[in-house]
This record gives sequence, C-alpha cells and structure tokens, in this order.
Amino acid sequence: MILLDYKDRRPIYEQIVDKLSDLMVRGILTENTPLPSVRSLAMDLSINPNTVQRAYLELERLGYIYSLKGKGSFVANPEQIRNFKQQSILEELRLLTDRAVSAGLEEDALCSIIHTFYHKERSYTIHKGGQADD
Repeated sequence: MILLDYKDRRPIYEQIVDKLSDLMVRGILTENTPLPSVRSLAMDLSINPNTVQRAYLELERLGYIYSLKGKGSFVANPEQIRNFKQQSILEELRLLTDRAVSAGLEEDALCSIIHTFYHKERSYTIHKGGQADD
C-alpha cells in the first residue's frame, strides 16, 4: 500500500500523509474505507506507531479522514480531498507564474513548458528573449 523513501528529506509522517492522500484522490481508497490501525500500519512499515498516529492526526486535521472512537479511521469525501489538492496546486502555480513573469519568461513560453510537463516530456530550453523550445 505504502512505500517509504528513507532518502527523502521529508519526515516519514509527511510521506505517509502524501501517499495516503494520493491513494484517496486516485480513487484507490474510497469514501468510508477503513484505514489500517495505527499499530498495524506501523508494523507493516517497521516504524514507530507515534509516527503513524501523527500522520493520521494530520490527515484528520486536513479533513481527509475521520475517526470513530473504538472503530478506527476512515476515508472522508475524496472529492473534497481532490478539490483541496487542486486549489493548493493552483495557488502554487499562481506563485510560480508570478515568479516566471518577474524573470522575464514570456506567456507563450510558459504555456509551452506547462504543456510539455503535462504530457510527461521533461526537456525544454529557454532561448534569449524568454522563448521556450521543446
């Protein structure tokens, strides 16, 4: 279900939050699906249960899961999660667009780069005048 990257600089609990929220957004974990218990997931990942508990608390704070006393934690509304993630990405994109404009990147070049990234192509160059080539 979850693979941790011990070379990743982010804390393990953040990796768990990211991985579980990604599974929710992609529809792999659907609404009202029970999550593994804290102890169970900690054992599966060979980590401290406090780390899993912290991840679950963060997921609950974000509204991604809800807990029922004595029953466990469950996936909340995935559409709400998807909307939150999309809004977060749009805000990041707005900030990056502001930075690109400040750096002199032209609108056509920026759109071309986004198109390239969207289609998983990762190479592009910027030519003099702020124009991009794929």
